[in-house]
Amino acid sequence: MALLKSLLALAAASASLLAQTASAASSAGCGKEPTLTGTSPYSLTVNSKQRQYYIKLPPAYNNTHPYKLIFTFHALGGQASQVVAGTGGYLPWYGLPALDTDNTAIYVAPNGLNLGWGNQGGEDLAFTDAMIKTVEADLCVDTEHRYSTGFSYGASMSYAIACARAKDFRAVAVLSGGPMSGCTGGKDPIAWYNQHGVSDQVLPIALGRQMRDQYVTNNGCTKKTVPEPAKGSGTHIKTVFEGCKYPTTFVAFDGPHTPQPMDKGESKTFAADESWAFFQQFKQE
Repeated sequence: MALLKSLLALAAASASLLAQTASAASSAGCGKEPTLTGTSPYSLTVNSKQRQYYIKLPPAYNNTHPYKLIFTFHALGGQASQVVAGTGGYLPWYGLPALDTDNTAIYVAPNGLNLGWGNQGGEDLAFTDAMIKTVEADLCVDTEHRYSTGFSYGASMSYAIACARAKDFRAVAVLSGGPMSGCTGGKDPIAWYNQHGVSDQVLPIALGRQMRDQYVTNNGCTKKTVPEPAKGSGTHIKTVFEGCKYPTTFVAFDGPHTPQPMDKGESKTFAADESWAFFQQFKQE
């Protein structure tokens, strides 16, 4: 009888631990009726400045199911409304929801100050923190599955997030970026994807190589020579590094500064497919 009681107590303790583990990744918004329904831009005041962002909920949003949270940052001169609508050279939400056939994610499209992400004094990182706090208090989010992507200045903001918030985000996809939003910290490992055009005249590919090499080092990957396509070849080359603590991928493409690079003869970009596949490899428990 004593043995039975001990076994039952152990089973109860294990069940309790499992429940705690499962709930640890669920945000405070789980179980609540949402007010962030994605029908209009929402406002936050951060450092005495009013900031705006858009939300996209999955169809048939379930407030008891923890979703991935994906940030999509616009480029210099762009606006969140263009990312939402898929205008100004963007695919809607960088083309990710169209590939998210299982409706696994909530998407956020923020507006930068002065149409960019200067991150002066860390104010855009503070805005990101405030969005996370607000969204996760209202919506059901898996707090172990936050992601960020963006093109150009939006890529730079995703790089800044990788540098300063590696412990809070699972992965980033940096599309033709540079260091314009800064890099506070920058030593922690994080799952890293970046792509860059060999003929980029706005942010030269040397910047993409520099960021890549930083995260090859941070992630403890085996270093190797990274091939790039010849100019005029109309191709892209994907390099997946080995021996990394977290997945690390670099794509060099034959093309200029663009959010939608395409191989010769193709009618659609590979950027969305590669970014989504990179994020999708991280399975929720």
